[in-house]
Amino acid sequence: MGSWLDLCLLVFASFRLTRLIVYDTITEFLRAPFHSIVEETLEDGSTETYIEIKGSGIRYWVGELISCHWCTGIWAASFLYAGYALLPQLSMPVITVLAIAAIASVIQHYFIKD
Repeated sequence: MGSWLDLCLLVFASFRLTRLIVYDTITEFLRAPFHSIVEETLEDGSTETYIEIKGSGIRYWVGELISCHWCTGIWAASFLYAGYALLPQLSMPVITVLAIAAIASVIQHYFIKD
């Protein structure tokens, strides 16, 4: 590991990449082959949305993986660290942008009230 700054960048980048894969609308197309969105109307008239994982075998496994932020987080961190260790010239700009986006989202969530 290079420095504390590198570690902080990797932590925030891993957080952001995980959220990007598991939750963000922009990557919904990646999840669509593995998840069905189910909307259910409750007795009080409100609606609840949840996912159902499609298929079996590898398709089901991938669906489980990308629906779990803990699972996806391990793979995202591993992928980013491998890039950092093996191809730093290519991966550091991506890691930095993801880290900046993560810090901005934390600031937005905790410090800016709509």
